[in-house]
Amino acid sequence: MAKKQFKAESKRLLDLMINSIYTHKEIFLRELISNASDAIDKLYYRCLTEGDTGISRDEFCIRLEADRDTRTLKITDNGMGMTKDELEKNLGTIAKSGSLDFKEEIEKKDEIDIIGQFGVGFYSAFMVSDKVSVLSKAYGEDQAYLWESSGADGYSITEAEKEGCGTEITLTLKEDTDDDKYSEYLDTYKIKNLVTKYSDYIRYPIQMMVEKNRLKPGCEDKKPEEQEYETYSELETLNSMVPLWKKSKSEISDEDYNNFYKEKFFDYTDPAKVIHTDVEGIVSYTALLFIPGQAPFNYYTKDFEKGLQLYSSGVLIMDKCADLLPDHFSFVRGLVDSQDLSLNISREMLQHDRQLKAIAQRLEKKIKSELLSMQKTDRDRYVKFFKNFGLQLKYGLYDGFGAHKDMLKDLVMFYSSTEKDLVTLSEYVSRMKHEQKNIYYASGENVEKIDKLPQTELLKDKGYEILYLTDDIDEFALQMLQEFDEKEFKSVSAEDLDIGESKEEKEESEKQAEESKDLLEFMKEALEGKVSEVRLSGRLKSHPVCLTSKGGLSIEMEKVLNSMPTDEKVQAQRVLEINAKHPVMEALRRQYDTDKENVKKYASLLYDQALMIEGLPVEDPVAFSNAVCELMTK
Repeated sequence: MAKKQFKAESKRLLDLMINSIYTHKEIFLRELISNASDAIDKLYYRCLTEGDTGISRDEFCIRLEADRDTRTLKITDNGMGMTKDELEKNLGTIAKSGSLDFKEEIEKKDEIDIIGQFGVGFYSAFMVSDKVSVLSKAYGEDQAYLWESSGADGYSITEAEKEGCGTEITLTLKEDTDDDKYSEYLDTYKIKNLVTKYSDYIRYPIQMMVEKNRLKPGCEDKKPEEQEYETYSELETLNSMVPLWKKSKSEISDEDYNNFYKEKFFDYTDPAKVIHTDVEGIVSYTALLFIPGQAPFNYYTKDFEKGLQLYSSGVLIMDKCADLLPDHFSFVRGLVDSQDLSLNISREMLQHDRQLKAIAQRLEKKIKSELLSMQKTDRDRYVKFFKNFGLQLKYGLYDGFGAHKDMLKDLVMFYSSTEKDLVTLSEYVSRMKHEQKNIYYASGENVEKIDKLPQTELLKDKGYEILYLTDDIDEFALQMLQEFDEKEFKSVSAEDLDIGESKEEKEESEKQAEESKDLLEFMKEALEGKVSEVRLSGRLKSHPVCLTSKGGLSIEMEKVLNSMPTDEKVQAQRVLEINAKHPVMEALRRQYDTDKENVKKYASLLYDQALMIEGLPVEDPVAFSNAVCELMTK
């Protein structure tokens, strides 16, 4: 039969598809296996609807056969097969999908899933082949036909012989080049790997004759060095067929979930939480998600790639679909399987539409719900989870100018000065004193250093609980959150702690400040712009001095920002606070009346002490050391 030409637009599409549409050439096997599965689905459905009881589902299979000598790879199915007209219609016109036509015929029924919706998947074979042959015999027909093509130059259809209905596709692979090793698609190991990766959950067995080794008969009792082996071939099923997530939850044990997670995601620890959910509605899907038991070694690096595996009717579409997870839940591993997604032409990625967004939104709510449940019912496990991934949740509070704060505020935890452990914000609020108006926090390098800060002394003396912030992001996150349960966050270094001073206490503070006004102003000038104010402190009990700040930028935030690799440095508006009841204040008053030069030295000394308390570097360590020595020798 004379060769027929593809239509002009089909030739252009074929060239584009072979060279551009698919990112990875290995996708061809997924596409051809999916088409074979569709063909079997069609025959099985047709037999059911027409009452043909002569065909059993157990008889269906997909066979793979690789031949290195002829450089051919065969994919055979015993499905519906195609007539001559169907070969012409489906393979002669690119982007004409028999699966799509079939799907439209039964679109009001839900007995069957069809993934081949575009009619271009078959042509992915030309990415790896010089020649493609399709031998097909339609169900109920006597004549088989052979479709052959070497690419965009056209195709031919001739009569042929074939036993039984179904389709046999033979690929004659291209010669290897420096960039592409097409011969690898003839390796048993590579084929098995691709089937497991992309088509493991095709509902029919994908079989292949596999060479294996065994002891020759009679060698069992011989010494190891005398034993002889022989090579034999065995038909092996390469796919598991039934996805774990498609089974009823009652059929799946914790061990099944744990083993699946560890094998699928290459982790050696059990997951902290398993989330298995089926959703039906406008968008139906099954999700099997895992909260890892520990953070991956590269989790907090730029090399970490978030995303869930995406399946469409059991066929892997994307290995990591980032759009299904918000950044604050990027630690979640797992998969989503849906037949309702709008795939693009290559089926390697999703079109960004409302179905994808709807699934992502539901998953986000489900993950939060499960984490809250863990927090309430298995506290120890939740604390362990938070130590692994709490930093990511706190980044989420800050990200997007607080766009996700309502989603995350109930999940975050901070160390409590009274509980000596991590607590949630709601737990803190539940223990607040009746007269307490604010949620107090203190920032520092670690819990031990924060606990010794002079600024915390008064609040602890009054029995107020303080949250200790030890991560760089903590204070930024709380400032973005602003309040929780109508309680504002307030730093222990804030100008006004708002702890309800009595009228007498206020009057006494105002009197002392007025009496020391000139001294404090003199000390400020002596520090030559290092502080914006020197004032008497109402927060210090036994300590002589501390450093606080004005405005929205705290000293801890200053340290964090200045530690970043940028040329621009920032500085908080520092305030030097002195304990009005400490003996050092009396010494300052005496020196101010008798020797103002000494007051300058003392001001510098106190400022350096305050810097060290805050974990900031002393600007002139030599001058500080000399001042201490001078004071010791007086």
